[in-house]
This record gives sequence, C-alpha cells and structure tokens, in this order.
Amino acid sequence: MTPRQSVVQSPESLRIQLSGWYAAQQRDLPWRRTRDPFFIWVSEIMLQQTRVAVVIDRFSVFVRRFPTVEALARAPEEEVLALWSGLGYYRRARMLHQAARFVARHLGGRLPETAEELRELPGVGAYTAAAIASIAFDEPVAVVDGNVERVICRLAGWDEAEGKGGAAQRKKIGEMALDLLDPERPGDFNQAMMELGATVCLPRGPQCLVCPVTKACKTRGEHKTQPRARMTSREVAHALVERPATKEAELAATSVAGREGAVLLEQRPATETVMPGMWQLPALREAAVPEDELRLTVRHAIMQVNYRVRVRTVAEKDVAQLALNGGERRWVKQKELGKLPLTGLARKVLAKVGILEPAPVVAGAKR
Repeated sequence: MTPRQSVVQSPESLRIQLSGWYAAQQRDLPWRRTRDPFFIWVSEIMLQQTRVAVVIDRFSVFVRRFPTVEALARAPEEEVLALWSGLGYYRRARMLHQAARFVARHLGGRLPETAEELRELPGVGAYTAAAIASIAFDEPVAVVDGNVERVICRLAGWDEAEGKGGAAQRKKIGEMALDLLDPERPGDFNQAMMELGATVCLPRGPQCLVCPVTKACKTRGEHKTQPRARMTSREVAHALVERPATKEAELAATSVAGREGAVLLEQRPATETVMPGMWQLPALREAAVPEDELRLTVRHAIMQVNYRVRVRTVAEKDVAQLALNGGERRWVKQKELGKLPLTGLARKVLAKVGILEPAPVVAGAKR
C-alpha cells in the first residue's frame, strides 16, 4: 500500500517546533501536573464546552472531595451534581458518575489503558478516550477537538465550509492529525496542538506572527467556517420566595453561608430532558412581572437559547396561584444551598441577591 502523502511538507520539523513552543509557553494547569488517569479523565470531561478559568477552580474542589475513582463511585448522585454546579451540561457529571461506578465494580477501580476500551465507558467518546489514552498511557492516538480541527484546517489550507462538516471532512482531518502525531510523545503533542488552538490559532484574529508553525501553514489567517446556529430569545420569569431569618441570627452570621434565612426551591422532574433532578426557583406562569414586585432581571443562555429572566418577589401564600406546577418544592436554609445541585440560573440569581456565595459562571468557549 502506498503511504499517504502528508499535507505538511515536514511533519518532523513541525513536531520539533511545536514541542519546543509548548515546553516554553504551556499554561500551568492543575491537571497537567499529574499523570493520574482519573484526574485527566475528570479534567477532560469538565473542559467540554467550558472555559479553562472556570474549570480550574471546580476541578480542584471536585478532586479534593473525590480523589479516586472509588471515592466518586461511592458518592450519591446529588452530591456529585452539587459539586458540579456552576459548570453546566450536567449530563456530563451523571455519565462520569455512572462510569466511575462501572470502573469500581467491574474493573477493580483501574481505568482501561487504550482508547478503544475507554470508549466503552458511559459518556466517553472518541475525543475523550484519545485524550486519556495518549496523556495518561502514552498510546499513539490523535486527539481531535475543535481547536485541533481549526489548526489542521489552517495548516492544510482547507476551508471548513468545503466539507460542510460531514464525515468525509472529519475523516480527512483525523488522518492528518494522525500523520502529524509524535508517536514518541503523543500526550504532549496532543496537548500542544490543543494549546496552540486555544491561545494562538484563535477562531478570530489568529496570532500568526507568534505562531511556532506559521512557516508550515498554508492559510496564515482566518479560514472560512461553517456558520453558527442562530441563537433564539425567550422571556421567562421565576419566583423568589423567602423566609427571613430573625434579626439576631442575621447579626450573628459571619458570612452568607452562615445565615438562617430560607428560600423556596423546586426540583426539576427526573423525566425532564434538560437538567433533570436539579433545583431551581419556581417558574412563574406569566413572563410579565409588575414593576413593584420585580426583584431583578438577568440574562442567561442555555444551549442555543438566550433567556431574559425576570425574578419576581412572591409571598409564600401566593406561590400556588402564580407558579407553574413543577416538581417537589422544599424550603432550603441559606447555609444548605451549597449542598444542593442548583441550576446555573438559580445559582446566578441567588448570588446576585446575596443569598448564595458567588461562584464561577460558565461561558461557552472551550479551553
């Protein structure tokens, strides 16, 4: 069989230049200080659709509480989701938890060492499997995420729109990623490619003047990409129903988390397709809110929808009349809020009104 011709004239030279740049310029991230496959797995799941700055804090808290696969497997799902609060895309946490239980029960707590075997775990796709296998176990498999796709398309001079995002285009990108891969140091090379896309070969305004592989690049600038799906807008309203603490308890509290006041929350039904089991402020029947009862207005994005959310101060006696029929409702003390898996919107609102300590807010771009 005739070897496939690489679109880069000298893959060896590119590897040397990229590896040298990565060794000098890589960001100091907590999951890069370890070869523990469990920590690498957790970080890769967290980094999906989430900014590095947000993940750094949440990762450290998460692995302190769950330092091993077995520790995560033993935990109740509600606690796992509570520690995931603020990261969004909660299905990731559920699948990570399910996979940890499988590994603990059937694999003696040891993660599989090949990408093929890792893909058998719940929530582990081709990208995550390749990342864990190459970084933790030195398997020579290429990692292809959005950053790597962009780097490869620009190196090769391909317009993303030409392949219309189809299987043929993905296959071509995957083949080139494998051609370029350093088989001796696959983990470092994969991370270098992702780092290049995250910090230099940016979607808009790529920094070609400081790119370590610009001489090998056929594009040297932006390339044509598939148009993004349009965001839609929607207006909704939620109720803020409080039971204030006594004045003595308020004065005695040394922090928000120590206050004795309570807020009414409802749990989304387990049958919901979006954020099942998460706790939120009761949803109101009407999006319009009387001016004198408007507590605040916030913007919140979920997937392809931009929400304009009005938060209405509602008396306890009026909840049944004004709110939609939701899931189970519960009065939760302020000091207990951090133990519940709150929706991102609930966390945002409660922080803004001073009921909950602020936490990092998820943004859309990865890494």
